[in-house]
Amino acid sequence: MDSIVKEKNLNKKSLNKKIMEYGKMIKFSHTIFALPFALSAVVLAWQTQAPSFWDLIWILLAMVAARSAAMGFNRIVDASIDKKNPRTAIREIPSGILSQKQASVFVVISSVIFVGAAALLSPLCFFLSFPVLFFLLFYSYTKRFTKYCHLYLGFAISLAPVGAWVAITNSLSAGIIFLSLGLWTYIAGFDILYACQDIDFDREQGLFSLPSKIGPQKAMTISSLLHVLTMCFFGVMYLSFHMHPVFLFFLAGIAVLLMIEHKLVRPDNLTHIDMAFFHINSVVSMLLFIGVLIESFFR
Repeated sequence: MDSIVKEKNLNKKSLNKKIMEYGKMIKFSHTIFALPFALSAVVLAWQTQAPSFWDLIWILLAMVAARSAAMGFNRIVDASIDKKNPRTAIREIPSGILSQKQASVFVVISSVIFVGAAALLSPLCFFLSFPVLFFLLFYSYTKRFTKYCHLYLGFAISLAPVGAWVAITNSLSAGIIFLSLGLWTYIAGFDILYACQDIDFDREQGLFSLPSKIGPQKAMTISSLLHVLTMCFFGVMYLSFHMHPVFLFFLAGIAVLLMIEHKLVRPDNLTHIDMAFFHINSVVSMLLFIGVLIESFFR
């Protein structure tokens, strides 16, 4: 009996370890960057049509599965490159923790879950899930031929709020487009900052990024301009939805955080990139969602 219990405990530990390894591979904790934007779209759509409990479940499942598929696919495509880069050589596939086959199975399962969740939302969502999945997966190849890969990444992720809105209302609105445009420029802006870490490596390997092609100073200027656009798009969204003025306090908080981010990351000092990327950006996303949620109660 004791041996059976020990074997079960070992199997459970092994399963938990494997789940953790997959979670690290796709950086599951980074889901917080885009998910609050999709949830904000859900709250805004609630004013038009209340979603059911199952709508919320399928939207969350679709969001997590789509991102998991995209990140897993990126790790597979970039495995040989990651192995050469000291910063990324410790990732799960280059280091041998997970095999390419294991990662491929994970991507296929995640993709099927995404398409299945979309199908359970509506026929339109099912139809749109295929081009959305294509856009998400294709990002992994963009750094091989265009320095504007950051803009493509922002565009692919910006489909999340639109998808959530369509899932609930089966339509589009100007306001949700501006929310997505805000997410697009927000993601593209901080991805440019993050790419500054690999300028020398990207140049050696012939990879494309704005920092490696035009230099960190100009790239950071473009990042700042993109984040100015982010605030403009959020402002237009505020007007489009006729939101309560309380939301402006949250927009002010987001503006301050973005300014701090650009103060922390300078061309001659990249030591604070992780703080800007992981901590400040997660707070920005959550602040937007909390602002939309509180505003909806006032409205």
